Amino acid sequence: MAAAIYNLVAGAAVVFAPTLYFRIVHIPPPNYLPLWQVVGMFVLVYSAGYWWASRDPVAHSHLVLIGLLGKILGPIGFAWSAWTGQLPMVFGVILITNDLVWWPAFITFVTKAARLSGGWRVYLLGG
Repeated sequence: MAAAIYNLVAGAAVVFAPTLYFRIVHIPPPNYLPLWQVVGMFVLVYSAGYWWASRDPVAHSHLVLIGLLGKILGPIGFAWSAWTGQLPMVFGVILITNDLVWWPAFITFVTKAARLSGGWRVYLLGG
């Protein structure tokens, strides 16, 4: 439920105040703010998935897995962008609250869900 609330607030902030984060970290906003707002819309969509998962975790554990994948791939994408000079390192501060802080809970939950499903193979096939 905490992830649902966080994503609702964070996504709404990006959609309705798209320059806010850039002002906080003191970097210029991108030229195409609507693309950043699309990221906010994705974050908002995740909030619905986390809400459903919080209501019935066993039935909706795969939604948490999808969220975990995003929380792993996001930092990988940022690392690539920072390494190639496309984003300043300070932009990565957002990864702390958007991704990294959730890793322990999401990894623990998904690991337990896979075990309860009969193992990773069964779980990843939708079991």
